[in-house]
Amino acid sequence: MGNYHHHQNPSAFKLDLNVISTICDLYDADGLYAIDSAIHSPLIGFAYDGFPIYGAYGYKNADGTGGITRIKSGYQFRNISSRLVWADGTDVPDGPAVSTTYPLGYFREDYEFVAHAGQADYLDEHNGRFCVTPEYPNGIYCYFATVDANWNSAYPYAVGPYFYGNKTASKVTTIGETVTTYTSTASIEDKTIEFSVFPNPATDILIIQVSGLNEIDLNVELFDLSGELVAKNKILQGSTISYFDVSTVYSGMYFLKIGNKTLEVKIGY
Repeated sequence: MGNYHHHQNPSAFKLDLNVISTICDLYDADGLYAIDSAIHSPLIGFAYDGFPIYGAYGYKNADGTGGITRIKSGYQFRNISSRLVWADGTDVPDGPAVSTTYPLGYFREDYEFVAHAGQADYLDEHNGRFCVTPEYPNGIYCYFATVDANWNSAYPYAVGPYFYGNKTASKVTTIGETVTTYTSTASIEDKTIEFSVFPNPATDILIIQVSGLNEIDLNVELFDLSGELVAKNKILQGSTISYFDVSTVYSGMYFLKIGNKTLEVKIGY
């Protein structure tokens, strides 16, 4: 929720247990982290009010006990057929009636918050709670990027519809605390790289996508048949996609090298 942020759970497309959307089937989203139901989700960002945002899984109880569980949104669909008021009865600009074209979940007014007293793994109306986390062993208020049982993003996704704290800034220019920079010692040659290239043949753009989550920086190189380097790019750790603009490249066969793999590609017709 800052200068670089996600509006909902940032797991890569195709990592959901039950995929309900194929909108991104060409340009799969770069995953910030892979959901793991066995461990506490990592700290994935900070909201504008300064409180941390975690992924979908955390400690069941606020004191850090109870094991790891999916942290759940307290919002649910309203039992409505028209969109005339908010859940609290206040007026809202009239929207289209609930239908197959505009089903429940299409608009914000389709949801209502329900408090789950005694169920610590449900969040409040801000999509957060006070709890212990690995980074804050003494406890802190934090948000969670909620998903449903099939790991599809669940409203209100990360924060909202209102912040818990005060929005005091919109830009982060410096970090006032000590941080640790992680540098991977893994070698590209030690890993078997699986990737897709499309379209092939390519006329304007050549897209390269690594399967799964990329744990190291990968060099992506395009060579002509004589072995001359035509273009070079990089897929950074944590990202999955790179591309070359080949609109000005001569038509013909080329070699695409990623890590320890080489693939023949055709540019032009």
